Amino acid sequence: MSHPTALSTGRHTGGHPGGLELPRSVDYAQRPMLVFWEVTRACLLACRHCRASAAPDPLPGELTGAEGRALIDQVAGFGRPYPILILTGGDCLLRPDIFEMVAHANSLGVPVAMSPSVTPMLTPDAIDRMVEAGVKAVSLSLDGATPGTHDGVRGIPGHFEQTIPAIRALVAAGLRVQINTTVMRANLHELADIAAIMAETGVAIWEVFFLVPVGRGQATGAITPEEHEQVCHFLFDSSHYGFTIRTVEAPFFRRVVVQRKAGGPAPQEAPYLQLRERLVERLGPPVGRSTAHTASTRDGKGIVFVAYDGEVYPAGFLPLPLGSVRDRALVDIYRDNEVLRSIRAADFGGRCGRCEYADLCGGSRARAYAATGDPLAEDSACVYQPALA
Repeated sequence: MSHPTALSTGRHTGGHPGGLELPRSVDYAQRPMLVFWEVTRACLLACRHCRASAAPDPLPGELTGAEGRALIDQVAGFGRPYPILILTGGDCLLRPDIFEMVAHANSLGVPVAMSPSVTPMLTPDAIDRMVEAGVKAVSLSLDGATPGTHDGVRGIPGHFEQTIPAIRALVAAGLRVQINTTVMRANLHELADIAAIMAETGVAIWEVFFLVPVGRGQATGAITPEEHEQVCHFLFDSSHYGFTIRTVEAPFFRRVVVQRKAGGPAPQEAPYLQLRERLVERLGPPVGRSTAHTASTRDGKGIVFVAYDGEVYPAGFLPLPLGSVRDRALVDIYRDNEVLRSIRAADFGGRCGRCEYADLCGGSRARAYAATGDPLAEDSACVYQPALA
């Protein structure tokens, strides 16, 4: 599902905004940085880790055109600085009035980003329409550095060979491009080669997703907490090669960034050492300063997700319903919901509640909910032992 900043595809929703400069200080109690709108569940792909378990046809109950425009009005209702509206899916290009929605947002001054799927819908004409409509950024998914790995994840033979040209075409069109990669057992060994593709194609942002068991992601091989930690160290190294690095459902990456910038040690075992060696082999020694993203957003703090039927959730990976925009204004749901208030206050249990990085990181609320049914529980994928008693 998606993050100038990045965005996230619909299948991995809950990332960061794309292609736009944001104010340095945003009061997340009053407004989100990002509003994700799942404009449709329809998608021609059948990705193994799809949060939405998307299907070829739209589901009954999608917001109508009039309801979609009303939702965009509600996004503007947060006031300035307006949140970025991320049009996701499914595949947002399968919604017939998608560019009407972009035009309405632009008429209000609400910045828009899109996250289409790489399908026959992503034509040169569609790319031209994105540019002409004023879309600020576009994200695509790449889940392997080889056809075998990427196609195996995406569920469509030949998809890798379609995705690389699509990335190049979007970059050539002048759009700010973000690539989303979901880390799993099948592609762990290829992460350095995927990073090299980012550098070689001129991608602006690499947003790396860490699996949460929702939708078809429940059947996909997640890596261990120790491997999560090592991947975060590898991503810090990767952030020195000219493209911004962000993570989704791995906010502990921010802790790793802080620790490494303070001179903390990198791991001395695999898979980190293998990935690091391959990264240097492909791109040379790291240069420049780190472009790792460390804004303290999390599911429900700076991020909110509106499903195809108008139901509101803290994020796409956190299926905890908060109310419907058909019944109540999005502004009121975001500002007043008690669970969101607790998330924004870092009122967590377990290690997350005792951690000195609670506000900067806060753990994955989606993973806590998937594991325990409590969105305020600790994040089981983090290995860090807090210094606080």
